[in-house]
Amino acid sequence: MGTVEWVFAVGWVLFWAVWIAAAFSMKKSRAPRSRELGIRALVAVAAIVLVRSGAFRGHDLTTNPLRVGTGLVLFALGLGFAIWARAHIGRNWGTPMTKKVDPELVMSGPYHLVRHPIYSGILAAGVGTAVALSWTWLLAVVLAGAYFLYSAILEERYLGEQFPNVYPEYKRSTKMLVPYVI
Repeated sequence: MGTVEWVFAVGWVLFWAVWIAAAFSMKKSRAPRSRELGIRALVAVAAIVLVRSGAFRGHDLTTNPLRVGTGLVLFALGLGFAIWARAHIGRNWGTPMTKKVDPELVMSGPYHLVRHPIYSGILAAGVGTAVALSWTWLLAVVLAGAYFLYSAILEERYLGEQFPNVYPEYKRSTKMLVPYVI
């Protein structure tokens, strides 16, 4: 494994270690329904099949410095955006599709730019990984993107119910995943 691969591996491991540790500070939530657990299981099975089939082996690792540099920048910006969003939402954060006992609607900081900045940041970091290392990593980005989109739609339905006077206007004025675009 070369230096660039180590940078990405260590970056992802540190990101997820901090992410998991931070999960212990979140507010109480109600358990997700079986449908949400089903989609999580489906994504986990798909990820296992892709890994076991060798889809992520580095058979097309790049040595193009421009591509590696672009990937590293996207990776760093994506993880930085996700971390900023996680820190900004604080104890209101929860795993995808969970419902908080005492929900608060956060619309400032990165949530002023997009409604789901954590998803946006992780996806940008995934694209950066694919750009720098191997286009086959786009399979993981597509899989995560499908899961995040499904989660976002369910979460928005819940937020619309919890905040019927505020959320519709926030939804109209702020894009879902990419500022000013989507």
